[in-house]
Amino acid sequence: MEVSLKRAAEILAKANNIIVTGHIYPDGDSLGSILALSEALASFNKKVQMYIDDDIPLVYHFLKGAENVQKPEGKVQADLLVVLDASDDERIGKVKSITDAPILNIDHHISNIKFADYWYLDTKAAATGEIIMALLNIMHAKITPDIAAALYTAIATDCGFFRYANTTANTMTQAARLIEHGAKPNIIAETLETKPLNTILALKEVLDSLEFYDDGKVATITLLPELIEATSTTEGFINYPRNIEGVEVAVMFKVVEEGSVRISMRSKEVDVSKIALQFGGGGHKRAAGCTMPGDIKAVKDQLLSAIHRHVNSGQMRFEQ
Repeated sequence: MEVSLKRAAEILAKANNIIVTGHIYPDGDSLGSILALSEALASFNKKVQMYIDDDIPLVYHFLKGAENVQKPEGKVQADLLVVLDASDDERIGKVKSITDAPILNIDHHISNIKFADYWYLDTKAAATGEIIMALLNIMHAKITPDIAAALYTAIATDCGFFRYANTTANTMTQAARLIEHGAKPNIIAETLETKPLNTILALKEVLDSLEFYDDGKVATITLLPELIEATSTTEGFINYPRNIEGVEVAVMFKVVEEGSVRISMRSKEVDVSKIALQFGGGGHKRAAGCTMPGDIKAVKDQLLSAIHRHVNSGQMRFEQ
């Protein structure tokens, strides 16, 4: 059932034992939204548990509460499962199996399949964190400096620190309000941009894997398991092929384990969310991803064939 943001606040108010989760391979928007909403709910004396079916990237460990996020295991009693920044229940992995509680989904992805019992979807929002900010205002929640830092991280990372086309006047307004509540843009930006030496060294090998297809319109990088283990984070790697002149679609293939490849796509005009959706993923028009079974060669062939059709058909482009 589609609900208003006010109705979502009412649903949260009625629940006492709440699980909050987001998508696998959490990014700044997913994690920041989870941490902010969870702290706000706890301030209303709710019992809140945070679960993510994945490791929290080290780059986000500076956010207060990140250490309290658990991995799903066994059954958990709850009145409500809140799914943030995920467009379908497959994107939350094992978390969907730990409770039979009704699901409230709050999201901004255009590829959302409306899988939950209740959902609020705003595809014009630059980030789910932008929606959570509005939700907390409806709830009359106190925006602490820690909540402000989490939401600023959520919003800033999902709009490329206000460089991407999804940045709106409201995005900037919410960011300004979060600064008033204690978010420190310089500290957050410096923390996220500081890379461990092993990541910089790994980048050289990543760029060595750079390949081009479709007359330079498609560029890919590939990370094999040993390279993934050698680096603390792969955050930002996808931007290197995307920023090459003439490239319309950039793809990062990550072989996380034998028989499974995680894929991140970025584009300038091609709607990559529709490509990701074909393979069980989702996301935004310019940024989307999925996980595909199979060896790297088979996965590459399959995905690049799909991208080739869309790049050359012109049917999957969107207006600026």
